[in-house]
Amino acid sequence: MKKMKAGIIGCGNISSIYLTNLKNSPVIEVVALADLIMERAEARAAEFNVENVYTVDEMLNNNEIELILNLTVPGSHALTNIAALQAGKHVYGEKPFAISLEDGRKVIELAEEKGLYVGCAPDTFLGSGIQTSIQAIQKGLIGTPVSATAFFMGGGPESWHPDPEFFYAYGGGPMLDMGPYYLTALVKMLGPIRRISASAGIQIPDRIVGSGPKQGQKLQVQTPTHLAGTIDFMNGVIGTMIASFDIPAGSSLPLIEIHGTKGTLQVPDPNFFNGEVKLRKYGSEKWETLEPVFVSEQNERGAGLNQMVEAIRSQTPAEASGQLGYHILEAMHAFERSSLEGRHVLLESTLPESTVDQQVMKLNFVNENVS
Repeated sequence: MKKMKAGIIGCGNISSIYLTNLKNSPVIEVVALADLIMERAEARAAEFNVENVYTVDEMLNNNEIELILNLTVPGSHALTNIAALQAGKHVYGEKPFAISLEDGRKVIELAEEKGLYVGCAPDTFLGSGIQTSIQAIQKGLIGTPVSATAFFMGGGPESWHPDPEFFYAYGGGPMLDMGPYYLTALVKMLGPIRRISASAGIQIPDRIVGSGPKQGQKLQVQTPTHLAGTIDFMNGVIGTMIASFDIPAGSSLPLIEIHGTKGTLQVPDPNFFNGEVKLRKYGSEKWETLEPVFVSEQNERGAGLNQMVEAIRSQTPAEASGQLGYHILEAMHAFERSSLEGRHVLLESTLPESTVDQQVMKLNFVNENVS
């Protein structure tokens, strides 16, 4: 089968793992790189033996390139996606899908108008950790799911990251940074989200860069750094989630658990593709480790991109779709919006596909006057 020719826009740190993994892709050939800093693109091209280095405009105007991998900074995700779609190319980007809901909707609408595919990370749910968890739920190992918990509890990246300002600016924070991994895993296991009620705040406003050339500089915190909320799923499951950069001593709370009428499932770190899935059955004092459905490496970034190309060829839905990315984006915004407005926030987005319950995922849900 002829491979789809792809170009990468954005040659920062994360481009390395994508280029490493895509070298062995059966369906994608990376033929060009672009970056606002041309020297950075040239260095990556030399490192991974990519033939062409283009400006962004040159890449978008190249008719041989059918697919763009968007690895720009979060603030440029939507603009780059729109430019790629306007150029007639399919596009797959890193999380979050966009910064604002308005920009996210523009991307979805343009992709539908052009008849093109748009996809979005994270794709870690395609790995053995989450897929084994999904299968356990489908098999009824925990009975009927009734609740879920998800905790990302840390002290923030300023102690080790040499340039951490963007984590604390609008569009940053623990929810938009790490929330996509947790919420995507939950949605893939339990189906779409109906509504969210939350509190959000800046519990530790004084931040200092701890390493690199900016060490000692103060940071201006402009976005919530601790968000705690309740998630109501369409299927009736009630979830609890905390995302925080305000827990400097760390936490012993489990990352994700799904609780059912017959047992509890302990889900591995959704930031990785693999990890142990543990089950504790009702009446038992012991946790058992489930056999993984297949073997995954820790970092298989690009799996969602490969699957999207297969979906394009078969004209079937992509797993790491733009619709999923937008649904997660709306959920993340709902945490802060609920806190600001002092009410439940009902999500308006829909999800056409599901690994759990096709009928549930096809439901349309509209905004209701619930406060």
